[in-house]
Amino acid sequence: MKKIIILGATGSIGTSACDIVRTHPDDFKVVALAVRSNRAGVEKLAAEFGAKAYCGEDSAARAVAENDADIVLVSTVGLSGLAPTLKAIEKGMDVALATKEVMVAAGELVTNLAREHGVKIIPVDSEHSAIFQCLQENCAINAHWNRCVRRLILTASGGPFLDGPNDLSGVTPAQALNHPRWKMGPKVTVDSSTMMNKGFEILEARWLFDVPADRIDVVVHPESVVHSLVEFEDGATLAQLSPPDMRVPIQYAFTWPERRPAVRAKLDLPALGALTFRAPDENRFPALKLVKEAAQAGGTRTAVLSAADEIAVDRFLKGEIKYTDIVPLVRAAVERAPEIACDSIARVLEADSWARSFAASH
Repeated sequence: MKKIIILGATGSIGTSACDIVRTHPDDFKVVALAVRSNRAGVEKLAAEFGAKAYCGEDSAARAVAENDADIVLVSTVGLSGLAPTLKAIEKGMDVALATKEVMVAAGELVTNLAREHGVKIIPVDSEHSAIFQCLQENCAINAHWNRCVRRLILTASGGPFLDGPNDLSGVTPAQALNHPRWKMGPKVTVDSSTMMNKGFEILEARWLFDVPADRIDVVVHPESVVHSLVEFEDGATLAQLSPPDMRVPIQYAFTWPERRPAVRAKLDLPALGALTFRAPDENRFPALKLVKEAAQAGGTRTAVLSAADEIAVDRFLKGEIKYTDIVPLVRAAVERAPEIACDSIARVLEADSWARSFAASH
């Protein structure tokens, strides 16, 4: 039986994780749950699972520091997930990672520490879980995935502005928040519209799978059935398909390297008919190019990228800047950021703070 700590227990990922534990009570034991503010919710879950409940600003870090588990699910907001992720690694606990900012801002630091402690970082994002599953099935005997992988291909829905309008300067917050397929929080939805979120996923993949960013591509796939693909050196391309249900990658992260039965909607391929793919327009979505440039620059430039984007999106939603100002403002921050090595949490937070100040004042 695997012991699990769930950080962000009452959010959408945490709620799905709890459903999985209920489905497989003989396989998993929740030992601790943490939330930032929903005390009533976490205490109810703790009573159900016989686990410890933590609530407050430092709840995630305390839950990891004060408990031992086989795996920690990190599904907190932003950089608040970094400290508990590092603590889990230091304690030798595997990490099921749903908080993309951890890898975006501090991928070098996290992966170096995981390697040092022999800890596995198992992705929960559907795109990265798809890649992970393809690699597990086909490169298991090869400790270095990048030796057998030609490129990774992340799929993207395309967001609300995939086909227009041509001039995006007049886009309103309401338009940017009108995603054609998913209901998400405001920040993630705007990032989807600019495809900055897909850029962040490039950075995640770069560190999770030790594949350079210039070998990670994005393809627009509006149906969102193919979650991502891996092209191998022999010319074979493998994909992972499943219904859009986050319980699929969460359960795989918990059960890896095995699989368990689950009650899920199954793909009806004849009903789907056709699956379509197209290349993203990098003129319309300049965030993709910016992210790869930040990755090449190294150090804490990607931490700057993430923090500046958070401020820029917030300013757009408040009406302080135009939609088309978001990516240029983030680019300015990345290009003018001081060179800081990504070798400690203090330096990552220093870069994060600098970027927030810059983006708020320019």
